[in-house]
Amino acid sequence: MGLEIERRFLVHGCDWRRHVCWQANLQQGYLVASADGFTVRVRRASGDKAVAGAWLTLKARSEQCLEAVDLLPEGLVRQEFEYTIPEADADALLALAPQRLCKVRYGLDLPGGEWVLDVFEGANAPLLVAEVELEPQDLKQGLALKPPAWCGRELTGRHELSNLALARRPLALWPEAERLALFEPADI
Repeated sequence: MGLEIERRFLVHGCDWRRHVCWQANLQQGYLVASADGFTVRVRRASGDKAVAGAWLTLKARSEQCLEAVDLLPEGLVRQEFEYTIPEADADALLALAPQRLCKVRYGLDLPGGEWVLDVFEGANAPLLVAEVELEPQDLKQGLALKPPAWCGRELTGRHELSNLALARRPLALWPEAERLALFEPADI
């Protein structure tokens, strides 16, 4: 079974840039999104040759993936199944997707898991989100992970800031007070 174990953080400033090892422009669209958390996403990446391509991804909430799932923060663990597809198919599926977004993704050379940072574009700018993907055997260390200083508020489990939610209701459509509150420094 495919698992996605991921922590997400709001990013402030530009100090993350010294850790960049690759970048890709991502277009993604959501073909199916059910109330119980099941989604079908299509993604197209262009940029560095090593990360360019197209994928169809199915995600679902994780109910029985890990013995201690009830003890974990909400949104940390999900089932994920990802399949490479032809780029022409991805383009056709993106045209059918009712919710879409664009972002630039940067791969980062940080310890503790596979780190990426997304710079959202269009109606979701100026949002910057760092994600660290963990392997099941690294879950305990991932929960204790101290993020870099440029990471602010943790967004793990904040459904209104999932990529799907941002495709449906971009930041530009949020009331000003909600947008401002998002970027206020987190209490640590």
